[in-house]
Order: sequence, then structure tokens, then C-alpha cells
Amino acid sequence: MIAATVAFDLLFVAHIVVAVASVVVLVALRTAAAALARGADLADQRRHFPDRRDWAARVVHLLPITGLALVATGGPTVGLTRPWVLVGLACYVALAGHLEARTLPQERAVARAAAGPGGAPPALGRALARSVDVLVSLLAVALVAMIVQF
Repeated sequence: MIAATVAFDLLFVAHIVVAVASVVVLVALRTAAAALARGADLADQRRHFPDRRDWAARVVHLLPITGLALVATGGPTVGLTRPWVLVGLACYVALAGHLEARTLPQERAVARAAAGPGGAPPALGRALARSVDVLVSLLAVALVAMIVQF
């Protein structure tokens, strides 16, 4: 029982670290998109949007892994039947779908445009910022559900 408690505590810390890292990555992406929307110069565009895959944004995919591990080690007080766990999973599914289908393709389009001679237009930054806002909102709902645990 002590090992399970230690394991749960370690997984809980890992889950919190992943959640904080997800917030940091999304806020950084939102800030870069807002700078582009305000007309960032070409050097800033290329620095904030390099033409490569954004692996950092995919840190959010660790949230359900650590969360489900918590459910597995948490006993009856933490289970898939708890509403806050279901809200967290639903938010993750929506967040992951939006991230992979909308936000990351938009970010790649910005990076390709920024790599070109004229840079990316501010309209791409506004669209990316709106897309990241959806992600941040979904993550906020999940975080509130985890904190409140209704």
C-alpha cells in the first residue's frame, strides 16, 4: 500500500508538471501568434516560427497518459466514473483533435510563410491566435474540473 501511495504521489507530480508545461507551451505559442498579428518583423517571425515540426506543443498528449495512470493507482476515490475525470478526458479529446487538425497545420503554414521572402501576413497570426485560444480554453476547463473535483 505504501508503494501505491508513493507511486500515486509521483504520478500526481508528473501530471501537474505536464499540465504546467502544456500551459507554458500554449501561452508561448499564443504570444508568438499575437506578435505576428501585430506585424512582427521577419527576423522575429523566423525565430518564433521555425520551419519544423512543433514537438513541444505535443506535450499535451502526456496529460491522459499520466491521468489514466493516476486513475489506475488511485483506488476507488479516483476512477473513470468520476465526473471530473470524464470532463478531463473529454477536454483532452477535443484539445488533441483541435491541436492536430487545426492549430499545428496553421502553425506550419505560418512557418512556411515566414520562411519566404515577404514573411507571414498578420492575418495568419490572428487565425493562429484564435486557434490557440480554443486550446487554452479547453485546457482551462479541464484544469478547473481537476481542481474543483465536483
